[in-house]
Amino acid sequence: MSADIRIRPVREGDWDAIVALEARAYADHGLSEGREALRSRHAASPGTCYVLEHVGGVGGYLLALPYPLFRSPDLSLGERPGAARPGARPSNLHAHDLVIAEELRGRGLAPRLMRHLHDTARTAGYRTVSLVAVLGAQAVWARLGYRARPEIGLPESYGPGAVYMAMPLRPAGAHALPALTDLTAVPTLATELG
Repeated sequence: MSADIRIRPVREGDWDAIVALEARAYADHGLSEGREALRSRHAASPGTCYVLEHVGGVGGYLLALPYPLFRSPDLSLGERPGAARPGARPSNLHAHDLVIAEELRGRGLAPRLMRHLHDTARTAGYRTVSLVAVLGAQAVWARLGYRARPEIGLPESYGPGAVYMAMPLRPAGAHALPALTDLTAVPTLATELG
């Protein structure tokens, strides 16, 4: 990553920039969640939410939270504090929202943010990462190893054309594992992901 861009955890002072980026990316498509819903996703898992710091400001962000495999947050609802039972953390990390500022797009920053998230997820013991592809982004996520699961129902708030996608993670420190898209080579994950 270039010296003028770094990945760091979300800070309190980042929210105006995050909300502005989110609104520019999604409001015209009816997919904007708003400040409180975004903050609730962060509150559910601050250790898996990041910004791209660029010249002292926010050039992008990624919000991810533990979520059961084959389920996704409803864009019209925030996360309820304390909704997850202690000790019942899902083995799936859901990459809920990723936005890169318009002027920084085309520099490979979204894949870098996702690699950072995958590394964090592996280290924390997650087995899969999921997301919902919106606005025709399925091909982008497929190139990163995500498999479309069109049979998985989504909340209506995602609108038509949204597709649930998931990818198995190889364990931290594992060597010579099969390609992430070869689900048949990882039987337990093949069973979970289909």
